[in-house]
Amino acid sequence: MNKEMELLRIFRVAAESSSFRDAAVRLGTSPQGVTRAIQQLEQHYGEVLFHRSTRQVRITAFGEGLLDQVRPALERFEDLWRTPGSDQQASLSGTVRITAPHSLGTRAVLPALERVAARHPDITLDVRLSDRISNTVDEGIDVGIRVGFMRDSRFVARKAADMKLPIVAAPRLIKKVGVPENIDALSSLPATVALDINTGRPWPWHFKAGRQWTPAAPTLVADNADMEMGAALAGIAFAQLADYMAAPYIASGKLVRVLESEEPPAWGLYVYRPQRGPIPGRVRAVFDEMLVAVGSLPALR
Repeated sequence: MNKEMELLRIFRVAAESSSFRDAAVRLGTSPQGVTRAIQQLEQHYGEVLFHRSTRQVRITAFGEGLLDQVRPALERFEDLWRTPGSDQQASLSGTVRITAPHSLGTRAVLPALERVAARHPDITLDVRLSDRISNTVDEGIDVGIRVGFMRDSRFVARKAADMKLPIVAAPRLIKKVGVPENIDALSSLPATVALDINTGRPWPWHFKAGRQWTPAAPTLVADNADMEMGAALAGIAFAQLADYMAAPYIASGKLVRVLESEEPPAWGLYVYRPQRGPIPGRVRAVFDEMLVAVGSLPALR
């Protein structure tokens, strides 16, 4: 079993590296050793894990699926192997820098950090909420939350939850204008649009089969998801919101879900951390609590 675990560990590092040579440096072995390990796994599964060329190594679709299973399995093993009382070691001090979208600040980040602060009062928690795409390496980010899969090999990303994107409106607005029968009907109804602060352009609404729609004459334009939700709750307009925001209001009847059959497949919510050398205990403590917090967000079934 130890040999098999080591092969999977090498595979994970290779998948998170830019090349087998880079993986070898991080593992303290040779590129040939990494290649042999990958070949053994490919023979075992009967599938190609990486497309190889003289210039680059690219993971295959089968390899990505295997990686999604290997990551949590290995991290669970590492958790089990951790010695009792290790969380109380003196290493759990210092600063951990955290980033997340604004909409997840009080909903996920704060609950996680409340638990970290109670257990590890010597950790300084440096939170930078932003909806802007930034260079997290240059900014020294230790732990972050991102919507959608993260393919940057400099980070380890772990899926914590699924996020649906319902279309919602207040009951009084629906009483006034009616329920849209299809996506095209939205064009004649008041709607919000989210502004992408990276480009200055509006984000399109997403639907199944890859269809997108952008309100041509939105009632409200906002660069903040909570402002959009406020407009929906106030009966100003229809909005497409993350389910972790809308679900409690749908359950209470303050928002009504429409066009459910047109919703896109769920998006992933990922917690990530840098993959560079041993992970300090303080970063691991924050990472673990962030996983729990994101996984506990309200969700639509």
